[in-house]
Amino acid sequence: MATAAPDDFDHAAALEACARGERFALRQIYERESRWLLGVALRIVRDRDTAHDVLQDAFLQIWQRAGSYQRSLGSARGWIYTVVRHRALDVQRKAGREISVGDAVEDLADALPILHDEPPERLPGELRALERCLAGLEAKRRECIVRAFVEGHTHEQIALQLATPVGTVKSWIRRGLVSLKECLS
Repeated sequence: MATAAPDDFDHAAALEACARGERFALRQIYERESRWLLGVALRIVRDRDTAHDVLQDAFLQIWQRAGSYQRSLGSARGWIYTVVRHRALDVQRKAGREISVGDAVEDLADALPILHDEPPERLPGELRALERCLAGLEAKRRECIVRAFVEGHTHEQIALQLATPVGTVKSWIRRGLVSLKECLS
């Protein structure tokens, strides 16, 4: 069976197939999204083993609750992301870890590529604020933050891509995050 390119994969159809009990659909979602979703969980729980547990629990929830997804309420990919994010946040709350403003910026950044296709009026207020604050950053800082937190690149990869010293990239990211925190406060 040939697989579709990631940008033409129909997440909604895959969720509907899961709701009908078609296991291959869950496998397709997992193969296409698990690496990225693991990064989402890892940024929240900050422990690789716990992030893997979160991902496993989240995919079980996706399988069990796929029938509750409604196309009219938003993108299927956003729904999948939300299941993983909420599971990770639940684990953090149970562990007694407080979610900091910096974590919130990272979590919101996780949502941008998923929700970017949504009409602006359907984006939560926090995401609209983050979009506004990101737009207000100096271009290099914004680019580094997006590459690091949205695209998942390391500081070293970003430095190579931009032909810039790693220390400069780290500085741009740190200063950009400080600016985002101030803007979002």
